[in-house]
Amino acid sequence: MQQGCCVWFTGLPCCGKTTVADLVAEELKRRGLRVERLDGDIVRQSLTRDLGFSKEDRDKNIERVTFVAKLLSRNGVAVLVSFVSPYIKARNNARKETTNFVEIFVDCPVEVCEQRDVKDMYKKARAGEIKDFTGVDDPYEAPRHPEIVLKVAEATPEQCRDTVLHKLEEFGYIPAATTTAKQSGSTEDEQVYSKEEEQKIQKRLEDLGYL
Repeated sequence: MQQGCCVWFTGLPCCGKTTVADLVAEELKRRGLRVERLDGDIVRQSLTRDLGFSKEDRDKNIERVTFVAKLLSRNGVAVLVSFVSPYIKARNNARKETTNFVEIFVDCPVEVCEQRDVKDMYKKARAGEIKDFTGVDDPYEAPRHPEIVLKVAEATPEQCRDTVLHKLEEFGYIPAATTTAKQSGSTEDEQVYSKEEEQKIQKRLEDLGYL
């Protein structure tokens, strides 16, 4: 039976969290595992669209995401979370609340993040057009003891993906690729989890007022 886990990617805006998390999710799905992605931009369009970017709202944003990750991870789903999540306290709370928490520090120099910023958010923040922007006028509290550190300026996204997968295998949270293939006989097109499970999770979130 698959173990649930919460794999939390944190780092500066535009450091590459989403890119690596998506690659990991694709591979886990290919292995026939149940996986769910919680990404900053997508979640703010639905679950937390009522929140802004003050410290209070950012904490509330992570609090809601943590609750969803808690429900999923304790029910045998590999949850891949990618948020700036700049504050240590909020991430530590996520660690306490979720099952098999793995903190991944996507370590990238701010200059490289700015080069990757296709939306010019850093430029706007430095011009004063965006307030409380992490890495410019709001601090980022780097993890003190993350399970995984990805030096994304020195490695390709695929290499970072493989680092994460190998660590998850080492921790025992996912089976090795060859073992998974033999046990499941799955293909890339298989459904990640059943419609009934999806409806139960959605109903729970709706009852709690998050959807």
